[in-house]
Amino acid sequence: MKNMHDKLSAYTSLTRLDRPIGIWLLLWPTLWALWIAAEGRPHPWIVIVFVLGVILMRSAGCVVNDFADRDFDGHVRRTAARPIPAGRVSARESLLLAALLMLVALALVLTLNWLTIALAGVAALLAASYPFMKRYTYLPQVHLGLAFGWAIPMAFAAQAEVLPPVTWLLLIANVLWTVAYDTMYAMVDRDDDIRIGIKSTAILFGNEDRLIIGIIQCLFLAVLIIIGIKIELGGMYYVGVTAAAGFAVYHQYLIKDREPDRCFAAFLNNHWLGAAVFMGLLSHYLCAD
Repeated sequence: MKNMHDKLSAYTSLTRLDRPIGIWLLLWPTLWALWIAAEGRPHPWIVIVFVLGVILMRSAGCVVNDFADRDFDGHVRRTAARPIPAGRVSARESLLLAALLMLVALALVLTLNWLTIALAGVAALLAASYPFMKRYTYLPQVHLGLAFGWAIPMAFAAQAEVLPPVTWLLLIANVLWTVAYDTMYAMVDRDDDIRIGIKSTAILFGNEDRLIIGIIQCLFLAVLIIIGIKIELGGMYYVGVTAAAGFAVYHQYLIKDREPDRCFAAFLNNHWLGAAVFMGLLSHYLCAD
């Protein structure tokens, strides 16, 4: 019984189900897209499929990431205790777990239309390739933004069966947001990453990291405003965007001294930024009804 408990604990850690921040950061833009695509009335089954899909694919992505980084994680203070470098889960077990999670996600997607299924293939490629990008480019955060944001065109395909221009504006917004918050995350490990040869935007931006993050945050908020104007969203949406801007300012305050714990706190706080945008959208559609 103890061995089973230890193994379940290791799998929970490997999939990060004990740390749901990644689920939230993937879920919020998915919900933005579903509500916009359905004009506030998404189909309940589609919402269920996407919520479960977010949990499954984020979990699978974490497993693939740890498999890809198994030779690096042991040399980074923050990741040395992860299940694979700690010997609690084998590399073979991790691949089997990732495959199982992806198969369950595929089964859910197969209940939707063919356009969504085709886009899901792209999503799987983005998710599987992301963990290896940090070896070859200083912009893995851009790839992560595409991987996290690909649920947006999938949501429009599932709900509206078309991909209108606002789809791509939302995707651009999500990529910008992801680069901002994942650079904050990368600032935590910057010294270790430089030492072991891992690349990131935090290393690329160097001493201009805070300024560039601020510019990216402003661009993200500007795209949200353009979206609101383009699809004629009301005042409640802009209340949400204003709240999001307030959180962005708070993030700048947290990272001002580049202290790892505060940079990590800024990263975690992006959950509330995403929630603020969704609450603005939800309030707009509720008031419109």
